[in-house]
Amino acid sequence: MKDLGEIKPQQDGQGFQFPGEFEITAMGNANADLKAHVPKILEGVGLHVLHETVRHKHSREGNFLSVTVSFRCESREQYDAAHAALRADPDIRFTL
Repeated sequence: MKDLGEIKPQQDGQGFQFPGEFEITAMGNANADLKAHVPKILEGVGLHVLHETVRHKHSREGNFLSVTVSFRCESREQYDAAHAALRADPDIRFTL
């Protein structure tokens, strides 16, 4: 698996452009109030969360919840910190 920093655009102008707005999805336990928790985690690492973009979806059997939110960040390091902070939470299984 490649590190995200190793992935290069196939053409100029493609790929991540910083600063910018990005979307992240976290999937975790449905009973963990992730709708409120995910934005707080992102704000905790210094990101500007666009609260009006928060949306969620329950898994088919209702055991898991995915929460998608957009945020602004200035650098690749902040983007990577967002994923790392979410993945470090015990109620979150993975991020996209």
